[in-house]
Amino acid sequence: MSGSPTARRRRLAIEVKKLREENGFTCNQVGKALDWSSSKVNRMETGQGRVQPSDVDALCRFYETSDELRDLLKSLAKESKTKGWWHAHGNAVPSWFSVYVGLEQASSDLRSYQGEFVPGLLQTPDYATELSRSWVDHTAEDIQRMVDVRMRRQALLVGDCPPELWAVVHQSTLMHVVGNRRVMAGQLERMLEMAELRNVTVQVLPFDAGSYPTTGSFTVLGFPEQEDPDMVYREGLTDSVYLEDPRDVDLYSKAFDHLRALALGPQRSVLLIKEILKEHSQ
Repeated sequence: MSGSPTARRRRLAIEVKKLREENGFTCNQVGKALDWSSSKVNRMETGQGRVQPSDVDALCRFYETSDELRDLLKSLAKESKTKGWWHAHGNAVPSWFSVYVGLEQASSDLRSYQGEFVPGLLQTPDYATELSRSWVDHTAEDIQRMVDVRMRRQALLVGDCPPELWAVVHQSTLMHVVGNRRVMAGQLERMLEMAELRNVTVQVLPFDAGSYPTTGSFTVLGFPEQEDPDMVYREGLTDSVYLEDPRDVDLYSKAFDHLRALALGPQRSVLLIKEILKEHSQ
């Protein structure tokens, strides 16, 4: 199980909900039996907020689980209370995004489609800085902390047992000048370097790809434990959406498969990136 507290909290929520459903209880019935509100049971099953080990102990005794399972779930509750490295960066990581960072750190594979900007895990400091400056209410200190967080996230791809990153980016993303052409040249060079990693695949969706099944950028996250199902992340200006319903995840997974089938192959994508790099370098 990953060391990410966010992933542990999600795993705990999954296991707690599974126990209730296997025993045939409703949230209201469990709440009444333990003198809790049904909303408290629901929060535990959806991973909203931290769960006390004592509450997990009470649930397991109510469900009459084995001692081994009770100890495992109590351990998950205890370890999910720790803070990840990203919490030290304060407002640079909004609460709605900190959940994603924690899940990203625990992932085994990331399938990302970006139609506007280069994926965060492939960005250079200069490119990330220019994007952060577009937020008019950010101070110079805020911007630096945001860039620091983005660079720290990237260490994931070159660490021990790194996840597989498969990124499909629209051609317009590579031609859209963020900052200036020098910044873009450095960014494209960075993408070419990352594409050489064994765990990173980059494909470009060309202008002539035709229609495709998406209305915005998204990421499908996979996890190493079979008990932790895939999920989809979509980000907005002030919040984010996490989709875990198997039907939604399946739809986005198929959409991503369609996108990478329409995109140029990895080798042809590298050639196109090099061509666009020459334009930015002139």
